[in-house]
Amino acid sequence: MSSVNLQDFSVPASACVEAMARNRVDHVVTVPDWVQLALHQRLEEGLPGVRLVGCCSENQVVTVAAGLALGGKRPLLMMQNQGLYNCMNTLRAVCLDAQMPLVFMVGQFGREYANLGQPSTASRRTMVRIMEPLLTAIKVPFLCLDSEADLVRMDEAYALAHAQRTAVVLLVSAPMAWR
Repeated sequence: MSSVNLQDFSVPASACVEAMARNRVDHVVTVPDWVQLALHQRLEEGLPGVRLVGCCSENQVVTVAAGLALGGKRPLLMMQNQGLYNCMNTLRAVCLDAQMPLVFMVGQFGREYANLGQPSTASRRTMVRIMEPLLTAIKVPFLCLDSEADLVRMDEAYALAHAQRTAVVLLVSAPMAWR
């Protein structure tokens, strides 16, 4: 692939908001990341029925979201890949051991534009290259969001998280679009 059109691999924030509404997301619990910046900005403007909860660490994201889920809410967790690595032990304890179904949207910070459309495992950057193998190793299902058409995977993620009582990770490959 000699030249990459970023828009071919970018999920529009507006379409993501629609997918969140379709999945009855009522809280977004986050440590903001650059890859999902357009969505963060849209959430900061306010969405009817959705509360944005900012956290100090990704570990706090997981535990706050778990508390919300226990209270009958439907949170979406947002962070970038380094943050997911940071909270692996909390994810293990809360989602794998305690079987709390949570859906994560994780921005693949550092993914090279030349790697878009290629397997992320072929990335030159370790934090991108090892994400999918790590999730596979710990048996956390993941789905890739590479374009607007992939947003149906959010529906799959919520269904799978609740059916298997575990975490499901949506990997956002490229910076989200402003439209």
